[in-house]
Amino acid sequence: MPEIMWKRDRNLVTYCGTPLSSPTPPPSATTVGISHLGTPSLIVRNMVASSVTPVSQYQSSSIQANMPSTSPLPSVAYLGPRSSYSHQAALGRFDPAKYALEPRTTIADVFIAVQAGAVAYGVVPFENSTNGSVVFTLDLFCDRARSFRDTFVHGVTYLDVHHCLLSSAASLSSVARIYSHPQAFGQCENWLGANARGIERIDVSSTSKAAQIVAGDAGAAAIASKIAADVHGLKVLAANIEDSADNTTRFFVLAAQPELKAPVSKGPGETDKTFLSFTVDHKIPGALCDSLKVFKDFGLNLTSISSRPSRLLPWDYIFFVEFEGHSDTQDVQSALDELRKCCLSLRVLGSYKDHQREREEGSRDRESKVAENGKAS
Repeated sequence: MPEIMWKRDRNLVTYCGTPLSSPTPPPSATTVGISHLGTPSLIVRNMVASSVTPVSQYQSSSIQANMPSTSPLPSVAYLGPRSSYSHQAALGRFDPAKYALEPRTTIADVFIAVQAGAVAYGVVPFENSTNGSVVFTLDLFCDRARSFRDTFVHGVTYLDVHHCLLSSAASLSSVARIYSHPQAFGQCENWLGANARGIERIDVSSTSKAAQIVAGDAGAAAIASKIAADVHGLKVLAANIEDSADNTTRFFVLAAQPELKAPVSKGPGETDKTFLSFTVDHKIPGALCDSLKVFKDFGLNLTSISSRPSRLLPWDYIFFVEFEGHSDTQDVQSALDELRKCCLSLRVLGSYKDHQREREEGSRDRESKVAENGKAS
């Protein structure tokens, strides 16, 4: 059975969380990352508010993954170093006046911290509208070693991602190697193919880590954010080098404490999504088809399906699906009972509020207002 990787790109839209109140930033912070974020002043203020000083906040290294937080505030782990896109996504979701944001070195470290109870929440990249699923995150959800049995998806947030080529070199002609995260390289293939052919590419754990490395290497460049350039004192050799202008990354908010499970949304127009994994008997013809047909029979709209190798047998897979609905509702519970009859294993990985639909409706409202203003002029 071939490995499946399918998604609805049109559904991956920008959402930076509920608007947050934050302290007024000091004047020195107002120039950080203003040009490329959807709500720049808000995110920059929150970055500043999460630390004592506007720049040194980004420069500390990640602490041990399962070390308990020393902050009196609820803590949130994210893929660091500071100024990473995961940091920006975390700031879009969690008010730094109410939560302590703590960087971790790898995505696995975020999972470990959440499972161990060292933090209340974790923020990890899950899927990009240009380059697809973040396989590092999917592999951790596979949980082949049963290390994260209590960890679930509490929520979701979206972030516009605009990449820059950063360096201390005067021009691209002086660059011999480029550092970045594999996802960032994949999101900038067109620009790299046209402008950086023959230059060595080196994978690192995050885009902000790439910027941190390049700050001490005059012959190197990094693909990272404008904020990372400001933090590490790097030049922007090229801006907005991503292949798609609406390049967006979806982040999952993780939790492990049962009381943090998201309730069924009941507000006007609010909807939920559920994320789960399952396996089927690959020797049975139509086993996967029978499993997916359950969602149609129960009127549950699938919004994403992907797979990863089970590593139990060659060409044996763990499937992941996301669909509209909450696992605590009767219709979804009935569907899951039927789905279990078709599966060897099934695990609900979380239900959460669907901010995507809110963002789509907001985008349509803005487009309508723009059109009305155009007619009025």
